[in-house]
Amino acid sequence: MFLMRFTERAYTNYTEEDVRNSPNEAVRLTFSNSHLDPQVASRQYNEYLDEYEYSEEMGFDGLMLNEHHNTPTCLGATMNLEAAILARITKKSKIVLLGNPLPILDNPLRLAEELAEIDMISGGRLVSGFVRGTGVESLASNTNPLYNRERFEEAHDLLMKTWTTPGPFRWEGKHYHFRVVNPFQTPYQKPHPPVWIPGLGSPETLVWCAEHHYPYIYLETDPQGTQDMMEIYTEVAQENGYTPGPEHFGYLLRMHVQDTDEKAIESARGFLVGNIGVGQVPVPKDYMMPVGYSGSRKDPRVARYRERIRKDPFLGLGLERQPYEEILAANRWIVGSPETVIRKTREVLSQLRPGILGVWTNDGDTTHADTMRCLELMGKEVLPAIREIGEELELTDPFQKAP
Repeated sequence: MFLMRFTERAYTNYTEEDVRNSPNEAVRLTFSNSHLDPQVASRQYNEYLDEYEYSEEMGFDGLMLNEHHNTPTCLGATMNLEAAILARITKKSKIVLLGNPLPILDNPLRLAEELAEIDMISGGRLVSGFVRGTGVESLASNTNPLYNRERFEEAHDLLMKTWTTPGPFRWEGKHYHFRVVNPFQTPYQKPHPPVWIPGLGSPETLVWCAEHHYPYIYLETDPQGTQDMMEIYTEVAQENGYTPGPEHFGYLLRMHVQDTDEKAIESARGFLVGNIGVGQVPVPKDYMMPVGYSGSRKDPRVARYRERIRKDPFLGLGLERQPYEEILAANRWIVGSPETVIRKTREVLSQLRPGILGVWTNDGDTTHADTMRCLELMGKEVLPAIREIGEELELTDPFQKAP
């Protein structure tokens, strides 16, 4: 089993009133950057890097990063820069990027170069994930949302060819045109770094992932709906000549541990203001899902698959807006002492059987000290127990089983 640590790296030095007074009362896209205090952010950036460095020391197999733009809910606007730092200061853990938003790129060749350098600096420890990004990313980069999926797939194809085909060659696609494709930097890993795709389980992406044999990382999706999505992936995989195992499935889960249940429950309240923002003010729908963003893969199976996925009972207004106690009771977030966390994690692993487990340890206003204690308890007590559970359940990961 592959265990990777994650945090959204939120900035929370602002108020609900600040959000209410922003254009369209939005904490993303139009929330003024005048609310950023660079001195506070400087401290946070370095604390987050310290936490990731300590995560390797505590035994995490992977250090997971993500990227968002125009928002305090994620300071990782240049994820690859953070990855390059971690590639140099760590020695063993994989650098897992989930992921670079391909549709907003005007020059995917620059990304191919950046990722190749990270892979070489790290000695071949890069896992390169790609995402479509939210609608906010398209709007922030002035990219037409209508072509989001088309640009994602073409940028992906260009990257793969760039990494696997000696240059120079020419690329003439619908959205990208290059007379010379010949980046001198190529990845350390051959034919290219592993590619994992994170998401919330859209049928279009599930089909695309299964067709490409890529592991799919479910981002804290409803367990019942996740099982439905895994079945869809499995059907498409079998149509493409293989039967997927745990190594093709990952699951991201918020998990916070302290010495006692009471301390953990109090400390983990930071989750309530991290990803969604201080005040939990709903982001306008047309920011997250602008006209044209959803699109439609021209595949008659997609509509049928969508009907098969059970609806998440918690996501009407967003998971963080549900009563905290109900979130914990449903095991959507696993919070408690090492004993509590191990017991509840076993239940999730037994139900979903992922070979990749993303552990979202902290966010929001959870203190740096509490986070470091969480990571220490993870390393000493929780991770060894999870590994034993993984072996018992035969949850092989992509590095244990050749594709």
